[in-house]
Amino acid sequence: MLRPRIIPCLLIHNGGLVKTVQFEAPKYVGDPLNAVRIFNEKEVDELMVVDIDASRSGRPPNETLIAQLAAECRMPLCYGGGVNTVEQFERLIALGVEKVAVSSAAVDEPELITRAALRVGSQSVVVVIDVKATGMLHRAEVVTLNATRGSGLEPVAFARKMQDLGAGEIVLNSVDRDGQMQGYDLELVGRVRQAVSVPLTVLGGAGSLDDIRGLVQRYPVIGAAAGSLFVFKGKYRAVLINYPGRAERDALARPSAAQAASS
Repeated sequence: MLRPRIIPCLLIHNGGLVKTVQFEAPKYVGDPLNAVRIFNEKEVDELMVVDIDASRSGRPPNETLIAQLAAECRMPLCYGGGVNTVEQFERLIALGVEKVAVSSAAVDEPELITRAALRVGSQSVVVVIDVKATGMLHRAEVVTLNATRGSGLEPVAFARKMQDLGAGEIVLNSVDRDGQMQGYDLELVGRVRQAVSVPLTVLGGAGSLDDIRGLVQRYPVIGAAAGSLFVFKGKYRAVLINYPGRAERDALARPSAAQAASS
């Protein structure tokens, strides 16, 4: 049986590793290169690194830092932040990044996804869909630039469009659940999962391995990403880089005793 990918997501702000709550109040939690070295030792499945300053400030990717991260990584690396041209996709892949993620650029210039897929392959093109409940009716909307700009786009339809344009993976990120550590938005996950067939990774809300277990048992072979879960420990959120061991990861996709008994 295929095991779902469990993916730490690291946020870069002013060159340091931070964690946010609902995309606000970044808290410094360490050095990103040191975190990568620790995750190497823990044999993580995959790593996602997002520069949360780049797109909002109109700055291109920090290729010096990305090259350092890629050189340290002994696992597949996905990078996002400030990417808005095909040439940037190509340069980042050349630096050793396996996947390049875009968010605001996919909203502003959807055709970029097709052009990038033709140049570097769909498997290397990831679209991050940041979703927030907006308006009086709290409807789910795609937002960009650290959730400071609305798009008017509905997430499920946008995910389907990105797949049709050539995206090889969708990352579905809940702004409202970011840093809350109270569980994934499983209802939204289900609607997007039904709409697309490309790999789907879910981010935003994981507070325990039980949250990951609930996600992957309900939607098998889905990517489970988390930030706070892998940089904090305990109810006081002490900074501690952590990750489940191989046996724990293998067990996450297995039905619990209660589930097995009822099947």
